[in-house]
Amino acid sequence: MARLCTICARGGSKGVPNKNLREVAGRPLLLHSIEAARRSGLFDLIAVGSDSPEILAAARTGGADLVIERPAELASDSAAKLPAIRHCASEAAARSGLAFSVTVDLDVTSPLRLPDDIVGAVALLEQSGCANVITGAPARRSPYFNLVEVGVDGVARLSKTLAQPVVRRQDAPACFDMNASVYVWRWPALFDEQGLFRSDTRLYVMPEERSLDIDSELDLRIVTLLLEERERLAAARQVE
Repeated sequence: MARLCTICARGGSKGVPNKNLREVAGRPLLLHSIEAARRSGLFDLIAVGSDSPEILAAARTGGADLVIERPAELASDSAAKLPAIRHCASEAAARSGLAFSVTVDLDVTSPLRLPDDIVGAVALLEQSGCANVITGAPARRSPYFNLVEVGVDGVARLSKTLAQPVVRRQDAPACFDMNASVYVWRWPALFDEQGLFRSDTRLYVMPEERSLDIDSELDLRIVTLLLEERERLAAARQVE
């Protein structure tokens, strides 16, 4: 059972310019995902796809097995990510000659994941028999209790309602925020037309402290602090 890891890193970024190469805890952000993939011990091949020569060069020196140039039409501000993952995966299969059964995509902007999170998400796919797995964390807001929408009439209403109104957040159905950290597919499911959410999509739950996604300079600062603290603690444990 061959497994592929794809890491898709676009060169252009508006919220955090050049974020995939920004230094985070002493090394480019991209390298945290490559290292996590390598330390998971799961993959026969780790491939990085990008439209940026600088990102591809960093991936090559940072431990990726294969770097793949992304076509310009898959790298625009309006381009969806799933076609970029499909391109990277199909090119990796063609160039390596490997027949992959499972593909795992790691988002560069979610570097707080641990190798164990990748292992757990893949195990959920392989043990459940489902077509794909996404990751998320318990949501801070509930659409049944304190998440609202404003209608065309200007009135604010709960996003979702139940026959019996929820008076305590703890009584609301469990809801989760997708954290854009780990996506796992069986190979055929990645390339069919059903998209991300399917009749058997499973959720692998990660804690909030490993689920921050970098979309702003503030996110980058917070993630950097958390990673630096994690590495200090790990170094201290090795000394003991």
